[in-house]
Amino acid sequence: MTTGAAAEPLGVAIHGAGWVAAEYLKAFSRNPDVRVRVVSSRREESARARLAETGMHADVETDYERVLRRPDVDVVAICTPSDRHPAETIAAAQAGKHIVIEKPVAMDMESLRAMREAVRRAGVRTVVGFVLRWHPFFRTIKALVKDGALGEVFLAETGYYSQVGPWYSGFEWARTRAQGGSALLFAGCHAVDALRWFAGDVAEVSAFETRGHDQAWEYAPTIAATMRLASGGVALLASSFEVPIPYTFPVQLHGTKGAFRDGRLYSKEKLPGQTDWMTVPTLALGSADVSFFPFGELVDHFMACIRTGVESHCNLEDAARTHEVCLAVDRSAAQGGRPVQLPL
Repeated sequence: MTTGAAAEPLGVAIHGAGWVAAEYLKAFSRNPDVRVRVVSSRREESARARLAETGMHADVETDYERVLRRPDVDVVAICTPSDRHPAETIAAAQAGKHIVIEKPVAMDMESLRAMREAVRRAGVRTVVGFVLRWHPFFRTIKALVKDGALGEVFLAETGYYSQVGPWYSGFEWARTRAQGGSALLFAGCHAVDALRWFAGDVAEVSAFETRGHDQAWEYAPTIAATMRLASGGVALLASSFEVPIPYTFPVQLHGTKGAFRDGRLYSKEKLPGQTDWMTVPTLALGSADVSFFPFGELVDHFMACIRTGVESHCNLEDAARTHEVCLAVDRSAAQGGRPVQLPL
């Protein structure tokens, strides 16, 4: 197993061969501290197709257990359908591999707890694919919060709106309750993670769900929640896959010293003479296409974490709290809006 002080490149296995796997393959290949050793998938042709797209050379494997036995693999990136993530994460941890886990990491609390315990026992590093934390838009908001431009955030709102359909290659599994899970677990969890990243942990939720018109989803594709923050503040969150609009990801934060609303800042704390909203000049969240997201920054961050022996701010322990909020919202909606307290 490669240690933090070792100079040898870290060996990586990409497990899964979908859209996200392709982005991780590109991201790892650009890091000079990494060698992609193998791409694995249940379908050999899928793995070979991903390698051909990038012009890269690596082994192809269809047996995940053989991948985990390889001594030249230090890091496994789990990019398979969501329902397989818990078992594959636990196996990787038991094999002593550091792990990149695509979201959602689990579909229920029992699996989430088992994953956390396996990682704790193994002492391996993890990072979860809440890749927007590395996007310039999110980094700008986080910097404003840390710098005190907003003061203490007491009212927050985030959302995930997109019209998801057969154009998405994973639609057939994503629309199912077994593999997609829910409107939050499938993709709305990005909005939940944003809420936590900017405003802090959640103490209580109350939620309702509906189906506007799209019958393709086995679960309700639209959900909305009100939340009480651990800080005492309140928050609003919504997610929908059936809205006939372009991909939209609103972020609104109101604090004791200022506010941020969808790319605009009002803060007399930092701008004493301010008379109107200031547009923050940063790259906006303009697409749901995974190729738009900063996988390279996530990978570089995680490789540095492994080398230096530190935990990522987006490790499994932290991401589990985001998933708990998702599961609590789903539970409340299933119970007709009954409040659910956290942690579960």
